[in-house]
Amino acid sequence: MSAATKATPAKGYSAKDITILEGLEPVRKRPGMYIGGVDSRGYHHLLWEILDNSVDEAINGYADAIEVTLHKGHTSATIGDNGRGIPVDMHPKHKKSALEIILTTLHAGGKFESGSNYIHSGGLHGVGSSVVCALSSEMTANIKRDGKHWEQTYHRGIPKAPVRATGPARGTGTSISFTPDTEIFGAKLKFHSDEIRDRLKAKAYLHGGLKLVFIDEEAGTREEFVHEGGISEFLTHLVGLRGKGTTHPNAFNVKKEEKPRLEVALLWTESTEEYIKSYVNGIPTPAGGTHENGIKSGLVKAVRNYIETHELTPRGVTLTAEDIREGLVAIVSYYVLEPQFQGQTKDKLNNPEAAAEVDGVIRPTLEKWLNENQKTTEQIVARIIMAARAREASRAAASQVSRKTAISHRLNLPGKLADCASTAPGESELFIVEGDSAGGSAKQGRDRKTQAILPLRGKVLNTEQASAQKIFENKEIQDIVSALGCGFGKDFDISRLRYGKIFLLMDADADGHHISTLMLTFFYRHLPELIKKGHVYLAQPPLYRIEAGKETFWALDDPHKEKILKSLKANVKPDIQRFKGLGEMMPEQLKKTTLDPKSRQALRVVIDDELQTDRVMNELMGKDASLRFKFIMERAGEADSLDV
Repeated sequence: MSAATKATPAKGYSAKDITILEGLEPVRKRPGMYIGGVDSRGYHHLLWEILDNSVDEAINGYADAIEVTLHKGHTSATIGDNGRGIPVDMHPKHKKSALEIILTTLHAGGKFESGSNYIHSGGLHGVGSSVVCALSSEMTANIKRDGKHWEQTYHRGIPKAPVRATGPARGTGTSISFTPDTEIFGAKLKFHSDEIRDRLKAKAYLHGGLKLVFIDEEAGTREEFVHEGGISEFLTHLVGLRGKGTTHPNAFNVKKEEKPRLEVALLWTESTEEYIKSYVNGIPTPAGGTHENGIKSGLVKAVRNYIETHELTPRGVTLTAEDIREGLVAIVSYYVLEPQFQGQTKDKLNNPEAAAEVDGVIRPTLEKWLNENQKTTEQIVARIIMAARAREASRAAASQVSRKTAISHRLNLPGKLADCASTAPGESELFIVEGDSAGGSAKQGRDRKTQAILPLRGKVLNTEQASAQKIFENKEIQDIVSALGCGFGKDFDISRLRYGKIFLLMDADADGHHISTLMLTFFYRHLPELIKKGHVYLAQPPLYRIEAGKETFWALDDPHKEKILKSLKANVKPDIQRFKGLGEMMPEQLKKTTLDPKSRQALRVVIDDELQTDRVMNELMGKDASLRFKFIMERAGEADSLDV
């Protein structure tokens, strides 16, 4: 750094320059530290925090019904339970009501002390409800206890008035109404009824007998969820969503009531992926953690012991832990007195003792179950051996292709690839383009320093139906893998990825969407880590160019075109051009609308629900045409028109 550009230290730095954030100010200044971000996920996290408090009342035996209401507009919600009701009496030290302290003070609540108030709880941070209060433009607490109805309202974490009794009340309970603050989240975010419905369904499965009611005022609906069968019923539901058959009819279940409580249900399916859905004290842990590690290790040990004891070890193939768990669908619900979560969003459990505790329950009980259900176990072992043989065959096929293209992988990139000058993955982008004509326009319109173009010339393979050998021998697939540089299958290494962003650039019509779907199928099935790490994007080229006076508009599809036309002045006669393909666009047009990071639009590909994604992919692209027909017929009403 030169003397001219070196930052000059601030003079007079002293105690008066130190800022202390008081009360709930830190939450409003840095909301991401408490709810993970101010996107849709953080928005819904507010509701989960209040819901989890009500569930805590239920799992500790104080409530048996919870009601969640989405108000009209879906920008506010109310969660109520018939638990004990938050205390409203004066705190002896702070001279405020307990309700006000809990809702306006970080790290305040009844879950810190070991005792009889909460044996199990979703978290011990003591920040959940106060964070919701801080990030809501308005929150109102209605409490029923001590024969009275109590109420207090807060504005961005500050009480409008002291708690007051509004009249007599029968029973007990807590009801929290809140509106997320648009100053924090913006004006566009709303609650998604489907996401909330799914969360409530899961809670009902996890806590057999608990009644959860969901009211959507916008839709005018009221739904009740009660599942006496618990997670065994939940497992059946998840396997049904997966849309694939099971290897065996009987599921393994274990329920340990003594501390730490543990409930597990699992079975093997015909899928090639393992899927474990885990919970801690009723809270989903999508990133897993030590309790998931325990079920994985215990299960592998139990199956290995059975195979070795009964001399079923196959010849010529080694069974890996991944082979044993392939196709597994499992639910684990673990209760711990003092959960240690990774971050306030509670995505992952870190309690070190959990792995050994879960392993210690799963291994002996599963091994006993395998021995008592030998017919079922034979089906499971046959499925595991088949998975191992398929893996070995896949590796052999990959090795064969690797030998054939060794020079290409080491020295030469695909001949049709127009590579970029930069070798830094962080700034390099690869556009996989439909056809030579479009590839030509893209090559002329790109930034040669950071953007590479790979045209697809041949037929795009449906990798959902093709054999491993056919996939490995496909020229288009070989070129894509060679260009990416990271390999695939067992040889995948994301650190060798040559491009930080991979764009699927296809025509904006039905054929283009079909090719994009075929490409997404390949990435999802064979390079899923690239999607999970946020490297894969769908480019958004326009379908229409609209000239209106001196202005030019670009429409992505027909609805977008109609929206633009409606926005024009009545006396303007637009000139509309529909592109038959990317090749019809001039290089400068393609650059401005689709390639240039300053002006382009693109969609990042994400996987929100792996089970649902797997099911839809199988229905749309699999060999069973009846599933595809059913999928199309169920959604036919969603299509206003077809682009054919």
